[in-house]
Formats: sequence, C-alpha cells, structure tokens
Amino acid sequence: MSKRGRLLIFSSPSGGGKTTVINALRERHPDWGYSVSATTRAMRPGEIDGVNYHFITREEFQKKVAASQFLEWEEVHGYLYGTLKDMTLRRLEAGETLCFDLDVKGALHLKSLMPEAVLIFLEPPSREVLIQRLRSRLSDSSEEMAHRLERVEMELTLAPKFDIRVVNDSLERVVTELDGEFRK
Repeated sequence: MSKRGRLLIFSSPSGGGKTTVINALRERHPDWGYSVSATTRAMRPGEIDGVNYHFITREEFQKKVAASQFLEWEEVHGYLYGTLKDMTLRRLEAGETLCFDLDVKGALHLKSLMPEAVLIFLEPPSREVLIQRLRSRLSDSSEEMAHRLERVEMELTLAPKFDIRVVNDSLERVVTELDGEFRK
C-alpha cells in the first residue's frame, strides 16, 4: 500500500510570492505536484488553462459547487476560486506531495477538512514591497489592485493560524528554509 501524499498549502497577500516560491520548490522536487484551482477570473497574459488555473464561467463554477465537486471554495476579489475534490484526493492517495496556492480563508478551511495539511504563510517584507510587486505584474487595474490591498490587513491577522510563517524577502533563503522544514 502506498503512503498518502502531503498537502503543502501556501498563502500570502496578493503579490506575496506564492507562485514563485512554489515553482522554486518544485524545481528542487520535480516529483511534487501542483493543485490547479478552478477560477472564474479572466486569464492573465502568459497563463494557460489547466496549467495555471482551470478557467471556467461563474455558471459552471456554481454548478460544481451545487454538485459538491470542490473540497473548498471562496470568493476573493469578486472571483470564485476552488479546489477540485476528486482530482486532489486521487493524487494524494497515489502518494503525491501537492502544493496549493490558496487565499488565507481557503487555506484555513482546507486545513479544517484535512488536518494533516501544512499551512505556510509568506509574509511580505513590507507593504511598500508588496505594492511594488503588484504594480510590476501589470495585470491588475488600479481598482483591482485597491481591492487586493484592502484584504492585506485581514490576511496578515490570520497569519498566526499557519503552521509555518516566513518573510519572503529573499527567494533563495525562503526556499532553503522551507525545504529544511519539509525534510523534518
């Protein structure tokens, strides 16, 4: 019988570096998978359906909610995001380590359902750095950026509920530190 996989759930405010850190860790661990969430938001330049997200309509998303096809789902910045249940459970049962990129509420909800999950909160070095990261993405309107920034305080107040907290000020340091934590 194979060993059940691990859930590594990364959260941070928008622009906190979740995707960058996950990608760097997966370079070190090519056998680790990535949980591709479903979302109703529009695709950003360079994103690929089924790789970055499963891009679906709000109507399709709500049908999946009604059919209990999500482990967790949340509305964030006016868009719906969710973790598909069957796909995730199949991969975990096969022994795969799965990295999740979830908002703080989704992360805490999934942890309540799967207590073995490891919650990692990436803290921005400062609000100014976070704003700079968001601006450098060039993918959000000023209105969308304002919505993202409105959530920062709420997200930071939930950080103490996470298993691991790390200030994301140096990619190499953060990845090395987290890699050490996961090897314990």
